[in-house]
Amino acid sequence: MSSTWGSNLKISIFGESHSKAIGIVIDGIPAGTVIDREQLLAFLARRSSRGGKLDTPRIEADQPQLLSGMLPDPQDPNLLVACGTPVCAMIENANTQSKDYDQLRSVARPGHADFTGFMRYHGCNDIRGGGHFSGRLTAPLCFAGAVCMQILERRGIHFGAHIHSIHGIADTPMNPVKITAEELAEVTAKTFPVFSDEAGLRMQEVIEDARLNQDSVGGVVEAAVVGLPVGLGEPMFDGLESKLASILYAIPAVKGVEFGDGFGVAELFGSENNDPFYFDENGNVKTTTNHHGGSLGGISSGMPLVLRAAFKPTPSISREQNTIGMESGQNETVRVIGRHDPCIVPRAVPCVEAAMAVAILDLYELQQKK
Repeated sequence: MSSTWGSNLKISIFGESHSKAIGIVIDGIPAGTVIDREQLLAFLARRSSRGGKLDTPRIEADQPQLLSGMLPDPQDPNLLVACGTPVCAMIENANTQSKDYDQLRSVARPGHADFTGFMRYHGCNDIRGGGHFSGRLTAPLCFAGAVCMQILERRGIHFGAHIHSIHGIADTPMNPVKITAEELAEVTAKTFPVFSDEAGLRMQEVIEDARLNQDSVGGVVEAAVVGLPVGLGEPMFDGLESKLASILYAIPAVKGVEFGDGFGVAELFGSENNDPFYFDENGNVKTTTNHHGGSLGGISSGMPLVLRAAFKPTPSISREQNTIGMESGQNETVRVIGRHDPCIVPRAVPCVEAAMAVAILDLYELQQKK
């Protein structure tokens, strides 16, 4: 089971949802890199459940324990300084209820990886809380993303995302030409990250209705990166879209990724889809529109990088569903008990940002070596 990603910046995620701990090893953080601990913890907190009606009741502190690769700055204990060796961080799983999964060891929950995992790993995979397939594993991904984001922000590259839509209720979309770092910072600072608070309230009502009906809903996260230099990425397999898509699909429940206008470009004429170039007042090359989403030929164009990731509804619902017994070989029914989000989209917003930051820094380091 491979959980390692990256070429120049490599990450390896370990643990399961109900194991003693989860964590990550990051290889490639330059020696002397300074990381703000409080800023890092604040980013991790955005992913954590608050225990309200919209979240899972499972609340974890998500306080990373640094095992290697970083030391406190002697002058300021809030600052961490990279040693140049692999960074290893561990996050304890302190609030598990594994007994909830006793009845599910041989029953395939619809929408989950129980069946495929059982077949692929001969029934040896840990099914408690989804095991290594769980969204719990996005916590160490967010740790890596928070580190990478701080490094890139010092280079003028800024990240942000919002809830684009939930169950068909749409937020105000980003302006793909004019989105700014300030706008991204403003929306990500919100507890429920949307531009339109009115749309956000309607989304929350839909999530609550789904919860009361023992159901769940999905949605779309829209994200942007501003300040990317021109020329980041390569055609084919190391392209900007290729790298980003590969790590975004590692986030559990992501079922689609699109860049710029995405599938919408299939409905346009070439004259509509092409983004005209021009020189701005500072002599920089820009485009009047941004249907391409900041990437042409797998290489950054200097325009804002804009993408959207589609998330399926949480598969763990308490309604009775038809399924199979993997050991009995019989048709059965299952009712999933336990603690689950009625919609994972709000907590997935920082996960998308984190994945993007890891991919961008990996490409950035590749660019610096050439």
